[in-house]
Amino acid sequence: MRKEDFEMLSNILKERSGLVLSEDKVYLLESRLTPIARKKGMETLDDLINEIRLRRKDDLLREITDAMTTNESFFFRDSTPFDLFKDHVLPELIKSRSATKRIRIWCSAASTGQEPYSLAIIIKEMEAQLSGWKIEIIGTDLTQDVLDKAKAGIYSQFEVQRGLPIKLLMKYFTQAGEMWQISESIRKMVSYRPFNLLDNFSPLGKFDVIFCRNVLIYFHQKTKGDVLDRLREQLPDDGTLFLGAAETVLGLSEKFKPVPGKRGMYNTADYITQVRKVG
Repeated sequence: MRKEDFEMLSNILKERSGLVLSEDKVYLLESRLTPIARKKGMETLDDLINEIRLRRKDDLLREITDAMTTNESFFFRDSTPFDLFKDHVLPELIKSRSATKRIRIWCSAASTGQEPYSLAIIIKEMEAQLSGWKIEIIGTDLTQDVLDKAKAGIYSQFEVQRGLPIKLLMKYFTQAGEMWQISESIRKMVSYRPFNLLDNFSPLGKFDVIFCRNVLIYFHQKTKGDVLDRLREQLPDDGTLFLGAAETVLGLSEKFKPVPGKRGMYNTADYITQVRKVG
């Protein structure tokens, strides 16, 4: 791929999604965009690039953005955040939200739904303690195709084998041929909508917990800081943010602090200050 073509595609992706590609990711562009060229009856990736350069049709730009921003997901991925949510965050919320009996959770890069459904299963397993509570789980993603799959809740044998305990598979899924569909009771617990993390978060409302895992690693430093600062605005002072294992707020935002001994879990800086004053 020519340097000028790589730069053009990289700029398009950065503008539309915040995704930053280094030059060593040329192979990724080629592997994900070549199938689009073939689907459109083009002989080579160069033909697709020329089409983009000449016309810049919004539907085509959206298609290549979707292809580049679709990431894999699996149930209970990196089990630590889910253990922390179950053993620490949720019990504390049950205490602190006892008056309103309402909890809102945002999975900001829901992909094909495994993360929000994992949280829904945890909550379902605790339904005796949460009787009468209203718990909203909202999953968002830039790509409509993956959200459509998430809504359907249908997964292959390979997908359900990745991280999902057999006990939960048998309890919450129904087999249909070689595929498995998650139960309607779990699907109803999650709502999905397309959303770009570069956009204004305000229309989504406030949340008690936000999962923004394995997303920031794809952004430019300035964009990472901006997203983190705006995430803080969607949380109350005692809100919780979960990031991916390879992500951090250090050097990016002063509005969150890592929770000691709890990898990937962050409280607001305001909350940490309040706890220290009380202590």
